Amino acid sequence: MVAAPLLPETGAGARLAVEDVSHAFTIRGTPLPVLDRIGLDVAPGAFVALLGPSGCGKSTLLRLVAGLEPPERGRLVVDGVPVAGPDPSRLLVFQDPTLYPWRSVRRNVALGLEARGLARSSGHRVEEALRVVGLSDFADAYPHQLSGGMAQRTALARALVNAPSLLLLDEPLGKLDSLTRLAMQAELVRLWQDSRFTALLVTHDVEEALVLAERVIVLSDRPARITADIANPAPYPRHRDDPDLVRLRREVLGLLGVGGR
Repeated sequence: MVAAPLLPETGAGARLAVEDVSHAFTIRGTPLPVLDRIGLDVAPGAFVALLGPSGCGKSTLLRLVAGLEPPERGRLVVDGVPVAGPDPSRLLVFQDPTLYPWRSVRRNVALGLEARGLARSSGHRVEEALRVVGLSDFADAYPHQLSGGMAQRTALARALVNAPSLLLLDEPLGKLDSLTRLAMQAELVRLWQDSRFTALLVTHDVEEALVLAERVIVLSDRPARITADIANPAPYPRHRDDPDLVRLRREVLGLLGVGGR
C-alpha cells in the first residue's frame, strides 16, 4: 500500500480568525486579565510567530485556538467554523514531548489514531509520519533511548499523523541544546513546506521567530494586545547573518523594549 500524504490537498492549511478575543483567569476570587481584544487573521498555509514578554498570554491564546477552553469574550473561527472544543485538525505541540515511557516511538505516534478508532484503518499514516520526521529506524525504540531532538520529533510525528490543518507550537524547541535547536528549526520549516499546514508558533526567541515565520506578531505585556504585525518576506532557507533579518531583529527587540542587544 502506498502511504497517503499527511495532507493530501494543496493549500490544506486552515484559515484562522481571532475575533476581538479577551480572556482572564480568576486567582483567589480576583480576575487576572490575560488577553485584551486580540484580533488576528491568519491565511491558510501561513507560518506565524507570536512574540511577547514572559507571561503575557501567548500560550493562553494557543490554548484558546486549540479549543482547550473558551474565551471570555470574542470568538475564534477556523475555516469559517467557530471553535467550540478540541479537534484533531487543530493540534498543540508543547515544550515537553510528554511521551508515554512504556510505549515505543511507533505506539506513541499512533496515540491519536487509536483514540479516534482509526489505528487499524489508518495505520499506514504512522509509518508515513515516522518517515517524514526521520525516525523510521527508531520506530521500536522507547523514549528513554531517544535524544531530546528525537523525542521532540516523535511529538511532532504524533501531531502530523492526524493530518492537522492547523499546528499550534508552544515553544516546542525551548528545552533543546543550541545545536539540536538549530537543526530542529530547519526540520520544522521542512515539515511545514512539505505538509502545507498552517503554523502558529509561540517563542521567546526573536531570532527563532524570524528564521521560521513569514509573519511575526508582537504582543504587549499582560493583558496582551497586539503592538506590531511584521511581515518577513525573506526566502527560505534563511541565514541568521542576513542583513534584512538582522534589521528585523533590531526592530523587534526595540518593540519588546530591549533594543541595542
